Order: sequence, then C-alpha cells, then structure tokens
Amino acid sequence: MSAPQPKESKSNKSSTEINPEQALGLVSLGLMQKLSDKGITDLNWLKEDEKCDTYELRQRLELTSLAIETGAPLSTAEVSKLLGVRPGSSKVERGGLIAKKISRNVWRLIKSSQENSHWRN
Repeated sequence: MSAPQPKESKSNKSSTEINPEQALGLVSLGLMQKLSDKGITDLNWLKEDEKCDTYELRQRLELTSLAIETGAPLSTAEVSKLLGVRPGSSKVERGGLIAKKISRNVWRLIKSSQENSHWRN
C-alpha cells in the first residue's frame, strides 16, 4: 500500500492551474509565433473567399424579370444561366421560379405563385 498523498490547499492549487480560456490563448499564441517564424504573414482566414459580382447579379435579375414578363421562349443554356442550375426534368422549380419545358431546347419561365396546377416536386 502506498502512503496517502497530502492534499493541497485550494488557494495553492488554483494559483498553478489555468482555465480553458487561458489554455486556448497559450495554444493560439504558440501557433501564431510558429507561423510568423516561418514567414507566413498572409492569412487567408480573414479574407472573403468568394466575392459577389453585383453587376452580374443585377443583369441576371433584370433578365429573369424580363423573361417572366414577356414569356419569351428560352434555350436550355439561357435557363441554366438564369436559374443557376441546369434543368434536370421537364419542370424545375428553384428560388420561386418555375422553368417549364415546352419542346426540345425551348423553355418558359414563370413565377411559382403564377402556377395554377397542383404539380408537386
């Protein structure tokens, strides 16, 4: 049998232990020091990876609105560009729009609220 270890007082124990936030801070500090020692200064974590092209977005929205208002026939490529996805069936609903296939490579866009049938996805 081993001799029982004397118990440390709470005040002595709390001064030597660190809390989880302090431990995380120390690990982060060590990581940042290693990165700076290696010369890695350009951290892409803080930058936005994907930038929004507002000009292209505005064109896409205006063209979508025009296609709905006029009811103009669209090609599969045009519908793919406007919806942001290539249609996989004769009727595709995405983002409040419905693309209906009229004939081979001819589509029509309508708002989903304008849809009168009870077709389900």
